[in-house]
Amino acid sequence: MDNPMLVKSTTRHIRIFAAEIDPDGELVPSSQVLTLDVDPDNEFNWNEDALQRVYRKFDELVETYSGADLTDYNLRRIGSDLEHFVRGLLHKGEISYSLTGRVVN
Repeated sequence: MDNPMLVKSTTRHIRIFAAEIDPDGELVPSSQVLTLDVDPDNEFNWNEDALQRVYRKFDELVETYSGADLTDYNLRRIGSDLEHFVRGLLHKGEISYSLTGRVVN
């Protein structure tokens, strides 16, 4: 059964929603599907390998919570871990800041 409320985690570079995206592009709360939005402000220059590594890390983190309740707290932990992972990619030079991004550091 779907959640009546949208459960989500939002960090600077990672947004996770317990929701599906309907044909109109709207989020529909769900207790079965997580939607991941990586770098919503296009702050980084991404290559396909680095982006796929983030998705694999996301899948790995979600798997560790298999069977746990879908709560804001659990999603925030996954989001925080992914944020640290992205920061690690930046520090290793695997991604870089986009000078044309909306956010300038």
